Amino acid sequence: MAKTYQKPQALSETYTHYCPGCTHGIIHRLVAEVIDELGIHGRTVGIAPVGCAVLMYNYFTFDFQEAAHGRAPAVATGVKRVRPDLIVFTYQGDGDLASIGIAEIIHAANRGEKFTTIFVNNAVYGMTGGQMAPTTMPEQQTTTSPYGRDTAESGMPIRMVEMLSTLSTPAYLSRHTVIRPKYVIRAKKAIKKAFTYQLENRCFSLVEVVSTCPTNWRMTPQEAIEWTEKTLLAYFKLGEYKTPEGSEEGIDAM
Repeated sequence: MAKTYQKPQALSETYTHYCPGCTHGIIHRLVAEVIDELGIHGRTVGIAPVGCAVLMYNYFTFDFQEAAHGRAPAVATGVKRVRPDLIVFTYQGDGDLASIGIAEIIHAANRGEKFTTIFVNNAVYGMTGGQMAPTTMPEQQTTTSPYGRDTAESGMPIRMVEMLSTLSTPAYLSRHTVIRPKYVIRAKKAIKKAFTYQLENRCFSLVEVVSTCPTNWRMTPQEAIEWTEKTLLAYFKLGEYKTPEGSEEGIDAM
């Protein structure tokens, strides 16, 4: 009997270190499936962040480069400019991309660098103990906001896709999640589209994936899924926000 489901070639046999209920593993698999399907395994280079995914180079079977905290877009820019024949992507969390690295991603997008970014937004600093992040929700409790995020003091959560959409440079910008199967299917389509735009040398591309962090949210995995749907997706609306054709495709709350 033929196999209908198997491990992507782009994934290694290594067990991941991620917490139960974390969706990094799902996102890794989607990236790997897309790389296999596009036939780009031998020419892909990933840029690993500082954060929960800092060890992700152990989980894939193609080349990786580690970057300093927040500097993955700068490293990706260098790799892509020196070797434009390569397919280059960064994989970053909200602390890495939207805090210390916010200038890097804004300027890379504004320059129209031809690499892809997978941005994982779980509304908290995961690896370092659950501190408040730029994407932490109002009144959300973290280790550095034990009484909840005070927006009068810390401002509102940053919507990165919306912010980057204001740039005039052509780009592909979308936001998805992987907390349920219907969302996973849509997220994979977006990731494949982002890598395809890079293959065609058309534009900078970023896919934001709203994720869960049961450990630092102090929830069970099921509670984390429910909180994501009720709270995060109400603020971080899913859908495509910008395409290189110059027209926004309707933003779908899904």
